[in-house]
Amino acid sequence: SFDMSHSFFTATAVFILGAGSSLSHLSEFPGPPYWWLGRPIQKSRLATGCLIYMQPQSDPAPVDRESRKYRLRWWTLSVLSMRLLVTVVDTIVVNVAIPTLQRGLGATSSGLQWIIDSYILVLAGMLLTMGSLADRFGRKRIMLTGMVVLGISSVLAAYSANTEQLIASRTIMGLGAAMIMPPTLSIIVDVFPREERAKAIGIWAGIAAISVPLGLLVGGALLDHFWWGSVFLFSVPIVVVAVIAGIFLLPESRHATPPRLDPVGAVLSISSLSLFIYAFIDASDRGWLDPLIIGEFVVAVALGALFTVYELRSSHPMLDFKLFKNPRLASGAAATTLGSVAFIGFLFILTQYFQFVRNFSPFETGLGIIPLVLGFFFGTTVAPRLVARFGTKVVASGSLILVAVILVRLSFLGINTEYWLIGIQLVILGLGLSNLYVSSTDAMMGAVPPSSAGLGSAINNLTRQAGGAMGVAILGSLLTSIYAREIASAVSGLPEELATSAQDNVGSAAMVAAGLDGPSGDALRAAANVAFMDAAAIAMLAAAVSALAGAILLLRYMPARDVT
Repeated sequence: SFDMSHSFFTATAVFILGAGSSLSHLSEFPGPPYWWLGRPIQKSRLATGCLIYMQPQSDPAPVDRESRKYRLRWWTLSVLSMRLLVTVVDTIVVNVAIPTLQRGLGATSSGLQWIIDSYILVLAGMLLTMGSLADRFGRKRIMLTGMVVLGISSVLAAYSANTEQLIASRTIMGLGAAMIMPPTLSIIVDVFPREERAKAIGIWAGIAAISVPLGLLVGGALLDHFWWGSVFLFSVPIVVVAVIAGIFLLPESRHATPPRLDPVGAVLSISSLSLFIYAFIDASDRGWLDPLIIGEFVVAVALGALFTVYELRSSHPMLDFKLFKNPRLASGAAATTLGSVAFIGFLFILTQYFQFVRNFSPFETGLGIIPLVLGFFFGTTVAPRLVARFGTKVVASGSLILVAVILVRLSFLGINTEYWLIGIQLVILGLGLSNLYVSSTDAMMGAVPPSSAGLGSAINNLTRQAGGAMGVAILGSLLTSIYAREIASAVSGLPEELATSAQDNVGSAAMVAAGLDGPSGDALRAAANVAFMDAAAIAMLAAAVSALAGAILLLRYMPARDVT
C-alpha cells in the first residue's frame, strides 16, 4: 500500500503483491532505522513482505496517552486493516476473473486489458495528488470519502451491463483506492506511541500479506458459485463496516505545512501514460502501422516531454527529475519498470492459459497461482541477506536474468504440461521477482537524499504500477495480434460475425465452438488452443526480453556503491 504524507520522519513500506507491489511513504516514525514486521534489520536497508525504511528528521510530539484516540488505537488499526484488505483484494481478484468476465460480458481482448489497466492507471497517477489533498484537508476525511467512492463503484462494477461500464467503474475504483492508501500509515503513527508502532505496522503488513492469497481463493470460489459481479461485491460489506467504524474510531489529522499541489503535472502525467497505454491496446485491433496508432504514440510522447519540461521548471514539482542524475535511481527505476512489464503481462496470460486452455475453474486458477505467491514470500526472507552480501547491482541484475530464464522456459508450456512442473517454475519466478523488487528498492531509496525520501518512495511505486499497466497493454496486444493471425485459417469457413468473434481471443473462440455441431466445434476449439499457445509463447519470450533488458541496464549503468 502507499503513503505519501510528509512530516518529521520519512519512511517507506514495501509489500510485494501477486499482481505487483506497493509502496508506502510513512511520516513521523521514530525508532531504529529499519524494521521487518516489527523486527529490526541490522545489515540491510530493505526487505519486502513489509519493509519500513526510515529517515529521522526531528522528534515528533509524543502521543497523548490520556486521549481517546490512544485508548481506541487497536480498534483504529482494525479499521485501517479492513481498508487495506479491500484495496489489495480489488487489485488481485481481477486476474482470476479475466476469463469469466470475457464470457459474461463478451469482452474483447482490448476490453479485458482496460478492465485491469484502468484501475492501475488511476491508482498510480493519483497517489501523489491524493496524498497532498489528505495532508491539506484531513486524512480521515479523504480516506472515508475514498471508501465511499470505492464501495459505490464496486456495486456499479458488479452490475455493469457491458465492458465499457465496467471499465468506467474500475476507473472510479482506482480513484477511491488512491484516496484510501496515502493516509493509512500516517494515522497509525498519529495514534500509536513509538514503542508500539512497529508492532502495529507488523499487523498491518500481515493483513496485506494475507490479502493476496485471500483475493485469489475467495475470488475463485465466488466465480465458481455465482456470477462474475460477485467478485466486486465481496468488498462492499467490508467497506460499509469500515466506513461506519471509521466515523467513530478514526481521528482526524492534517499536515502542519502541507506541500503545494501540482494539478498541471498530475494532468500531464496521467494523460501521457493513459494515451501511451491506450495506443498499445488499440494497436492490436487497428494494426501497429495504422496512422491513428502512430499519431497516438506521437501525442503520448509529446505529452510526456511536456510533463518533463514543466516539472523541471516548476517550483513545486510532483516529480523532481533532477534526482534521476543519480545512475542508481535512474537504472533502478528503468529495470523495475521492465521487470514489472514482464511480470504483470505474464500474469495476464497465465490466468487465461489456466482457465481457457486447461479448463481450470476460477478457484483452481487461484490455487494454481499460489506457488508464485509462495516464491515471493520465501524471497523476502532471503533477499536482504543476499543484498547485504553481494550488493544491489548483483542481486537485482541476477534476479532479472533468473526471471528471463524462467519466462523462456515457460514459453515452452504445452496444453497438457504437468502442473507440478509449472508450479516449480512459478515458485522460482516469484523468488526472482521478490529479489528484484527488494534490491531495486534499495537502489532507489539509497539514491535519494533523506529530504526526498517521500519522492523516492513515489518513484519506486509508480515505476512498478506503470510497468504493470504497460505489461498488460504490450504483451496483451502482442498475444491478441499473433493469436488472430494463427487462427485465421481455422475460422475462414465460418460466417463473418462468428469468425471475427473467434479471432478476437481464445475465450470467444470457445464460445463460438460451443455453438457449433460436433467435429467442427471440436476442431475450432483445438485450433484456438494451439493458436493461443503459439501466441502465448511469443508473448512470454517478449516478457523475457523485457526482463533481460532490465538486467543489461543494471549491469551497464548501476554503480556498485551508492552515489551521493
